[in-house]
Amino acid sequence: MGHEPFDTPFELYQESSGGNHWSSANHRNRDGVVPHRLQGYRVRSGALDRRGRRASPVVSLTRGHRSIAVATADFWQNFPKAIEARDDRITLQLWPRQYPDVHELQGGEQKTHTFFVAFGRDRVTGVPLDWCRSPLLARADPSWYCASGAVSYLTPTANDPDREYVALAQTAVDGPDAFERKREVIDEYGWRHFGDIYADHEAVFQSAGAPLISHYNNQYDGVAGFATRFLRSGDPRWWTLMDDLASHVADIDAYHTNGDKAAYNHGLFWHTYHYVDAGTSGHRSYPKHPKVGGGGPSAEHNYPAGLLLHYFLTGNPISRETAIELAQWVIDMDDGGQTIFRWIDRGATGLASMTGSPLYHGPGRGAANSIVALMTGHRASGEARFLLKAESLIHRCVHPNDDVAERHLLDAERRWFYTVFLQALGKYLDYKAELGAIDGAYAYARASLLHYAAWMVDHEYPYLDRPEILEYPTETWAAQDMRKSDVFAFAAKHSSGDTRARFLERADYFFQASVSTLSGMPTRTLTRPVVLMLTNGLMHAGCSRTSEMPAPPLTDGFGTRRSFVPQKVRALKHARIIAAALTVIAIAGAAGLFYLLS
Repeated sequence: MGHEPFDTPFELYQESSGGNHWSSANHRNRDGVVPHRLQGYRVRSGALDRRGRRASPVVSLTRGHRSIAVATADFWQNFPKAIEARDDRITLQLWPRQYPDVHELQGGEQKTHTFFVAFGRDRVTGVPLDWCRSPLLARADPSWYCASGAVSYLTPTANDPDREYVALAQTAVDGPDAFERKREVIDEYGWRHFGDIYADHEAVFQSAGAPLISHYNNQYDGVAGFATRFLRSGDPRWWTLMDDLASHVADIDAYHTNGDKAAYNHGLFWHTYHYVDAGTSGHRSYPKHPKVGGGGPSAEHNYPAGLLLHYFLTGNPISRETAIELAQWVIDMDDGGQTIFRWIDRGATGLASMTGSPLYHGPGRGAANSIVALMTGHRASGEARFLLKAESLIHRCVHPNDDVAERHLLDAERRWFYTVFLQALGKYLDYKAELGAIDGAYAYARASLLHYAAWMVDHEYPYLDRPEILEYPTETWAAQDMRKSDVFAFAAKHSSGDTRARFLERADYFFQASVSTLSGMPTRTLTRPVVLMLTNGLMHAGCSRTSEMPAPPLTDGFGTRRSFVPQKVRALKHARIIAAALTVIAIAGAAGLFYLLS
């Protein structure tokens, strides 16, 4: 593409995405109003006033033998943007004054802009900075990535025998429901939204009308899913999805502040509340709505592993810093010394391990996400405190001698997430083996995993075999069954003989059940089930059927399980005791005074 000459003063201003839904309700401001007036961009140069949809400009200014050129990545996607040229300068307006409203950067948000400047002649392309529009992507062959073992359980896509499974994940980049195409439905563009995925699964119960606005906010770690698919295939579309989403998560979804309470500071905001329009909440999860009570970041939505993988692939320090930030958040949210109850009880709050209820601290996704986040922090920083905290949470939530029946794990609506925890145990054991730390903590986690997996062999079934116990028997349940396959694959690595064979049979069974059921559903291309396919199931083709993990030294046992009580419960109990004691003292004092005066 060649340059088109313009006279100075020159201005190119992109006010909206320029798409068919450029004035989508997705862009409502604090007053619930979409301020956009212009579909796309305008160019002004002298008497010229031209309009267009989507601009990816490179602007160069030449004076004699001297020249300067400026370009910015994803110019129209991150609207509003403007670039201007005068006789002696080029101005890139990252927050353009032409926009008909204020720029609503909320507390804890940040925005990273990428732009390029060339002084003098560009020696890469004839048109200055033209290469910035589609830069080259250097990569190794997928077979090398997979053979390296740097990321576990990878098989080149071309060699994966599970073609139906591959096809389910491939819908993220191919076909009418590809994730980039989904952006157009709600116009998921602009500096705050670009990079995120439209959570279209939340709109399935919506009646006719404008589409429900719902943001995905990296649930189940789509960043990691995109990264592993790139490594498996070399397809640059996966790289682009990974890079766009990682930038969005690190800037917008992560809560970069010290100004809130420890439970929220430096956390990760949830996806938009289920089946409710985002309204004016942006990516802050909880819109003003009669069905929504409000809240903030929670351990049940914490996914930094993909950010660290993004850092390893790109060298972007923001992704690494955010991954460590989210690991530290786990420690801080569980620190009783940072809450209002610290004057009564300074013990652990339980916020890092609860799932569903403040009183449930068994195997759940809150603790699972915390454990994976802490391992991510340890890998990124090398600081032992992260791994030690992960091990303390494992001991808090499970025991090798648990009475599994008492957990009521077959109550799918309230306990489905225990499989997420068992996956986290498997990942923890892999990481400890990688570190060569086959110690007591390893033995405890291994015994716990095998204990729960043995129970699953006799009791677990595909969720949709019993749809009557599910509130919404949707495609997501079929996708979640893939977690059971992974759990059995992890357990098989730590077993032998008939037990190992039985675990492998169950891993195959749930893999096939998940894939075949989901493949037969017309809603299989919705965002959530696709991301679940991207992030689960890799072990089926990528885990050797003969590999065995190291066994720990024999142990005398693991002692008895100690029940965990969260700080708030302990503190209120102590407060009642103190209040009762003070009441007794007050009554005794009053009685004594009455006696003296009588």
